[in-house]
Amino acid sequence: MPNPAGCASLIVMVTISTPALLTDHYELTMLQGALRSGAAHRRSVFEVFTRRLPEGRRYGVTAGTGRVLDAVEAFRFTPEQLAFLERAGVVDRPTLDWLETYRFRGSISGYREGECYFPGSPIMTVSGTFAECVVLETLILSVLNHDSAIAAAASRMVAAAAGRPCIEMGSRRTHEEAAVASARAAYLAGFASTSNLEAGFRYGVPTVGTAAHAFTLVHDSERETFQTQVATLGKGTTLLVDTYDVAEAVRIAVEVAGPDLGAVRLDSGDLLWMAHRVRRQLDELGAVDTKIVVTSDLDEYAIAALAAAPVDAYGVGTQLVTGSGAPTSSMVYKLVARARTAEPDAPLEAVAKRSAGKPSLGGRKHPYRRIEEDGVATEEVVALRPDPALGRPLSFPLIVDGEIVERTDLAESRRLHQESVAQLPVSATQLSRGDAVIPTVYKVD
Repeated sequence: MPNPAGCASLIVMVTISTPALLTDHYELTMLQGALRSGAAHRRSVFEVFTRRLPEGRRYGVTAGTGRVLDAVEAFRFTPEQLAFLERAGVVDRPTLDWLETYRFRGSISGYREGECYFPGSPIMTVSGTFAECVVLETLILSVLNHDSAIAAAASRMVAAAAGRPCIEMGSRRTHEEAAVASARAAYLAGFASTSNLEAGFRYGVPTVGTAAHAFTLVHDSERETFQTQVATLGKGTTLLVDTYDVAEAVRIAVEVAGPDLGAVRLDSGDLLWMAHRVRRQLDELGAVDTKIVVTSDLDEYAIAALAAAPVDAYGVGTQLVTGSGAPTSSMVYKLVARARTAEPDAPLEAVAKRSAGKPSLGGRKHPYRRIEEDGVATEEVVALRPDPALGRPLSFPLIVDGEIVERTDLAESRRLHQESVAQLPVSATQLSRGDAVIPTVYKVD
């Protein structure tokens, strides 16, 4: 149907059947050139690492590895995608023919999800032919950069909360798929639950939720609102008490639900002052076990500022899903070794960038964490040869010859993250600005 301007409206509904086109144009033009030169079939090694942590951060958190494995497994070019590439003139016919049968048959190793990482250390290593590895670059970086940034922010918030649960509530502040990935990454790093139902369905993250201000506003009174919510969800529910007058709302809430009211939520104003006031009022009304949940654009600094307040849980949204000021982990995917010929047994040779400000160290590397007798980490050791004597090994096989050999379990990742942070010096969780809490040391001999 023509629109008011007389132009035909075109609505295109897109369903992503495979992740193959979640990539940059130049990955495929590089592929085309390499197929022409013959370099496409040379054995190659790529490494994912970051040159530096975001300013002020003391450690990074590996997250998204499980999503990477799922994406690599599903990485196929459909007839429709190939037709688009041909129609758009992205690549030539020989390249399309190669893509039609693409399956990743190489190997991937890397840090387990939840493990802390430091600059220069390869958190993922991808090996295979140049062609099969290079087409994965954008997708792998997209997943790891996002999820690791969210997990690092979440880890800082969990540390600031000092044992009080944090709830992920950022779905409405980011892209719908980023919201699901953010909930997963936050849970991995220690958040207790999420408001995102798809994260619960897809990854088993516990979900929670009660009501927003609209639920209060649609009713004729707060009393009616609270009566309806308690009747629907039970006395253990959380009532939102700052739509109008907080003190009056708390009084009505306890009157309606009784002293067994689960919790009240504060979403605005001076949360420190308000939490103390509400706690005192709840206790005076006999609701001594009723908890206080606070929300309202919290970040790790706001959470830390509430440490002395009678707050029982934190709901975090915008600052979490934007990485609390660091929405990317600045990871790169660099070729570090390749064979000189396409022969399967041709030896690998180290290669490296020498660009000003962006140099890299050639050769496949093996990361270890040196742990002292007291259980505290002192160095991240990156070696050109495997040597278990250097410390706790950090890289493990994930895909071997195209087959996934280790699946990520979120419960295990949560446990690993707790152990990994516990091994770092105590200054790792300080919110004051500083460098990486342990140095990265290269062993190249």
